Amino acid sequence: MDYKISKQNKILKGKINLSGSKSESNRVLIIQALAKEKFHIENISNSEDTKLLQAFLNFDANFFDVKNAGTVMRFLTSFFALKTNQEIILTGSERMKERPIGFLVNELKNIGANIEYLEKENFPPIKIKPSKLTGGKIFIDGSISSQYITSLLLISPLLDKGLTINITNKLISKPYVEMTLKMMEHFGIKYQFENNKIIINRQNYISKNYIVESDWSSASYWYLMSALSDDVDLEITGLKQNSLQGDFIISDIMSNFGVKTKFLENKIHLSKSNYICKNFSYDFSNYPDIAQTIAVLCSALGINAKLTGLDSLRIKETDRINALIFELKKLGVDIKEKENSIFINSAITKKNNDLIRTYKDHRMAMSFSPLAIIWDTILIEDVNIVEKSYPNFWNDLKSVGFKLVEKDKKNGW
Repeated sequence: MDYKISKQNKILKGKINLSGSKSESNRVLIIQALAKEKFHIENISNSEDTKLLQAFLNFDANFFDVKNAGTVMRFLTSFFALKTNQEIILTGSERMKERPIGFLVNELKNIGANIEYLEKENFPPIKIKPSKLTGGKIFIDGSISSQYITSLLLISPLLDKGLTINITNKLISKPYVEMTLKMMEHFGIKYQFENNKIIINRQNYISKNYIVESDWSSASYWYLMSALSDDVDLEITGLKQNSLQGDFIISDIMSNFGVKTKFLENKIHLSKSNYICKNFSYDFSNYPDIAQTIAVLCSALGINAKLTGLDSLRIKETDRINALIFELKKLGVDIKEKENSIFINSAITKKNNDLIRTYKDHRMAMSFSPLAIIWDTILIEDVNIVEKSYPNFWNDLKSVGFKLVEKDKKNGW
């Protein structure tokens, strides 16, 4: 399904109730499945990825299609290696079969897992056979994806020898690893994290109720809309200043683009300031999920930008670097890529009446749709892709004055 999106003015006023963080929800679901006693989870994400993980953890089967959910694939690989008493097959979409899993599988094998590849070496689908995981010391490359490390961390307390993870190379997305450890600590797990070494001894999760904070990655699109608007009076509920989520950094970043954040009790208020930077440079290695948001914003405002630390964007739902460059070039932006960095040297200079392609990537759809604020209309393809992380996105847009028209399959627009 495709949408023609429009907005009659540059006023952004209203109240947005964001769903729980997908990152927190998926971690706490694995912890709940590993704990001896169940506990209550409040404000769990309504994202497709979380619903998928929740379903897979609650029924007995031996074949699981995770579709395009990378976190689900990686978390379940370690979970089933530890817990299964039958052969399990994990597969996914064609894109998922292009996303490497070998870095994780190799380390699981080193501590006793029995896993084989069913098609291409180091890639899904995989078969996980019952085995006894012992734990011990492992080495894993931190420059590929923090999800491999989180997947191992979540099962580590239940290993007889515990787990010592030695992280080689630069650790990207470090806030996600820190989030995992802090959540595990909430459930009684003690750990040491120094000099790229994490040590967790054998121990048990202590069941406690958990409230999931709303999703800061989803909030980033509202910051983008605020930066493109002239008059902003927007309240977003469920967010807090002492967040576990790394993408909380968007509240600082957006102060460079004329957006003020006021922290209230369990919510934030966004308004406008007069300051907008002329040039912008930032390393997104710890915050890859908001890079697209900033790339589109700098292009819309005509701000020269250097966005670095984008290595992990190559192995997301799509190659996000290529996708961004292709779509922004269609809009007249002088944008280049060098060594996994993006350089933006001009503003959007033309409106393109073609569809903005989303490449089956939810963040492409949500990053480009706010451009309707500065244009009469923008056309976005495959809008249902937002179900992956933010199912209420389009309804929330309508609540603040966006107009969405669905393309008629026979008659077009």
